[in-house]
Amino acid sequence: MTTLIETIAGVRAASRLGQALSARAEILRLSEAAHDAVLLPREPGGLSHGLRAALAARMCRHVGDEALTAHYESYLAHASDLDLAALARPGGVCGDSLHDAMARHADLLTLSPREATRQDIAALKAAGVSEADIVRLSELAAFVNYQLRVLAGLRLLKEVEAR
Repeated sequence: MTTLIETIAGVRAASRLGQALSARAEILRLSEAAHDAVLLPREPGGLSHGLRAALAARMCRHVGDEALTAHYESYLAHASDLDLAALARPGGVCGDSLHDAMARHADLLTLSPREATRQDIAALKAAGVSEADIVRLSELAAFVNYQLRVLAGLRLLKEVEAR
């Protein structure tokens, strides 16, 4: 089975990098499972599948990963809450203070994670974000940023292998 990470990174199974990844297939399988759990949970709480897709696309755009952005945009296109599409773009707002606060927090966790403080969590709570949804948002940001970093590393290794 080829995972999303392998597909987006363009790793050929027959390459040395592909062979190295096959030796670590369990990590890729767990990454795929985490993707599904974070993006398409059965109980999404206050972060609908569409909101999760929009925020994931936004984080990918901040980092400049067009392929992963397109992946999350396709999820958003199939979501029922298309009014959140503006949140898929850095700086975009949808006019809902709760969702806009979540987008700002996703920006912070993507661009300046070391600068996140208790005051940022307090700001989310003041906007009406529940503690459970703060955890969900943090999980989403952590996963998408992990995915972005793994892809960047694989692409770099692929370039080195091509030399």
